[in-house]
Amino acid sequence: MNNGLRKYHAAVWDEPLVMEMGAPGRRGMLFPDAEPELESLAGDAGGLVPEGMRREKAADLPELSEPEVLRHYLHLSQETLGMMGISLFGTCTMKYNPRIAESITRLPFVADTHPDQDIETLQGTLEVIHGLDEMLRDLTGMDRFVFQPGGGADAAFLHATVTRAYHQAAGALSQRRKIITTAQAHPCNPATAAAAGFDVITLPLESEGYASVEALRSVVSERTAALMVNNPDDIGIYNPHIEEWVDIVHEAGGLCFYDHANFNGVMGRVRARELGFDACMMMLHKTFGAPKAGGGPAVGAYGCVSELAPYLTTPVVVKKEGGYTVESSGAARTTQVREYLGNIPVIVKAYSWLRAMGAEGVKEAADLSLLANNYMETRLLEIPGITKGLPHLDEYRMEMTRYSLGELTEETGVTTVDVQNRMVDYGVDAYWMSHEPWFIPEPFTPEAGEMWSIEDLDYWIDVIAAICDEARTNPEIVKTAPHNQPIHRLEGSGLDDPERWATTWRAYRRKHGSGAAAAASEG
Repeated sequence: MNNGLRKYHAAVWDEPLVMEMGAPGRRGMLFPDAEPELESLAGDAGGLVPEGMRREKAADLPELSEPEVLRHYLHLSQETLGMMGISLFGTCTMKYNPRIAESITRLPFVADTHPDQDIETLQGTLEVIHGLDEMLRDLTGMDRFVFQPGGGADAAFLHATVTRAYHQAAGALSQRRKIITTAQAHPCNPATAAAAGFDVITLPLESEGYASVEALRSVVSERTAALMVNNPDDIGIYNPHIEEWVDIVHEAGGLCFYDHANFNGVMGRVRARELGFDACMMMLHKTFGAPKAGGGPAVGAYGCVSELAPYLTTPVVVKKEGGYTVESSGAARTTQVREYLGNIPVIVKAYSWLRAMGAEGVKEAADLSLLANNYMETRLLEIPGITKGLPHLDEYRMEMTRYSLGELTEETGVTTVDVQNRMVDYGVDAYWMSHEPWFIPEPFTPEAGEMWSIEDLDYWIDVIAAICDEARTNPEIVKTAPHNQPIHRLEGSGLDDPERWATTWRAYRRKHGSGAAAAASEG
C-alpha cells in the first residue's frame, strides 16, 4: 500500500574489529627523527621517560593508516545512527543534544581539567556548578543541589542514605525501617531503599490510576522512614492528592522524596517544595538536553531542604567572597555515591541548556510536551488494536501515555516486542515498552517531549499504523523483523554465556584463540 512512508535500509558493513585490521608498519603519521642540533640541546627524548614508566614491549595496538581508521569509524557510525532517527523513548525523556554544548565540553577548560588540581584553577567550572545549583533551586524550591549521583538510581540511593543519616542523628533509625512507594514508581525507588537496608512497602494502583489516600494511611506509622514516589507516573497520570500524601507522611515523622524523572511535563509549573517535599531529583541527561548515551554520562541532580543539607554527600560547591570553593567535610556527611563532583561535562551541558531556554522557555517546553502527548494520543487511539492504559480514565494525560497492543496480539499473535523490532525497519528508533512488571498487556510508552515537529510525530504514528496493518496482512514480516538493519534478529541463546562474550581484546583472543586475526595481532 502507498502509506507515504519512505523506503529505508540501514548501511550494512561486514566490519571487523579495529584490532583485526591493518598490517605491521602502517601508520597514520610518521614523526621525523630529531635534528642533531635539537637533540644536542634537549638530549635523547627516550631518556626523558622515567625507567619505571617504560614499556617492556610494544603496546598491543593495531597498525593502520589514517584513511583506514576514518573509514572504519565512518562505517560504524553509518550502522548506528542513534538519536538521529525519530526517538520517542518513553519513561526516559530523550531529546536532541545541541551540538554547541557538545563543542563546549570538548574545550580545554572542561576536557583537560582534573578535580584534584588547585581549586583556584577550577573557578569557571565551580561557577557553572553553582549556577546550575541555583537554577534548580528556582525550579524546585529546594535549598541545595549536588550533582555527584551518576543517574536516577544513584540519586534515589542518595536519598535513602540521607534518610538513614537523618533518622540516625535523631536516634530513631532502629525504629524507622519502612519506606513507602507505589507500583507505578520507577523501580529504582524500592530497589535503592532496600539496598540501603530499609523494608519496602509498595502500594498497588487503584481505579483512579494511583493508590488511594486511605491505602497510604493504612501503612504509615511511627516506623515510616520516607515516601519515595514519582508524579506524574509513566501512564501520564498526576495524583491530585499528592499534598495530602506528603502531609500524612510528615505527620508520622517521615521524609518525602519526589522522583522527578518525569519532570519534563511539569517543569516551570510544579515546585517540589511547594508540594511539601523534603527532597527531589531530576535527570540532567534527559530533561536538560544532555545525552543519555546508553547509561554512560549520566547525572541525577539531587536537591533537598536545608534541614537535610548537613547529611548530603560531599564535596559541595559553595560561593565565597571573590569566588567559589569546595567543602568536603562534615561530621554527619553520608557515604559518597560516586567520585568527586559528578560528571562535569553533563553538568555544563545542562547549564547551557537552561541558560539558553530561560524561565519562559522551560514553561513553553513543558506545555509543548503535554500538547504533543495528547495530540499523539488522539491519533494513536484511532489505530485498530491499540488501547490506552487504564482506558476507563478519560482525563488528559501528562507528558506520556502508556498504551496497550493487547487487542492486536490477541487478534494476530504479533506482540509489542515484534512491533518494536519492526519499527527500526522504517528508520525510526524503537519505542520503550514498560518498566517491569507489566500490569498493562503488551505495553508501549512513547514520550514526545517538546523537540519533535508535528511532521516527525505524524511519521512515527504512521509507522505504528503501518505495522499494525502488516500484523493483519503479513504477520510473519513483523514477527521476524528487523529486516532492514545492519544486524537482523539476534539468536539470543548465548547472551549470558561467559565463554562467548568478551569486553576486551585480550579476553576476546583468549576465548577465541587461534586464527589469522590473533596471529596478525601478535605481529
